[in-house]
Amino acid sequence: MSYLDDPRVLFATERTLLAWNRTAIALMGFGFLVERFGLFLHVVLNRETEPLHRSSSLVIGVAFILLGVAVLLLSVRQYRKVVSTLGAGEIPSGYWVNAPMLTNLAMALLGLVLAAYVALV
Repeated sequence: MSYLDDPRVLFATERTLLAWNRTAIALMGFGFLVERFGLFLHVVLNRETEPLHRSSSLVIGVAFILLGVAVLLLSVRQYRKVVSTLGAGEIPSGYWVNAPMLTNLAMALLGLVLAAYVALV
């Protein structure tokens, strides 16, 4: 338990969570880019007999997207763990500490939808 009675501890925790959010978004974006670049090469080179390159870019792209989802979920777990140790003096009255956590959970859900879209289309 923290004994600082300073709201800056909560805000530092939120900044850390949002930094992990940005990292996860970058991973998911890179995964989407890898998958779409494989599709682009497949179309540009007009190779209909070699599906291996297309499938490998699909697997790598979806893996990056799912890694981003895992980062989001782990960051929410860590955030909840730290916030549960904060005292009343460290959380400003009326401040909603769940907003950043819900943002990450929504991003994780959207990441799963993106992975499904990429895998099925």
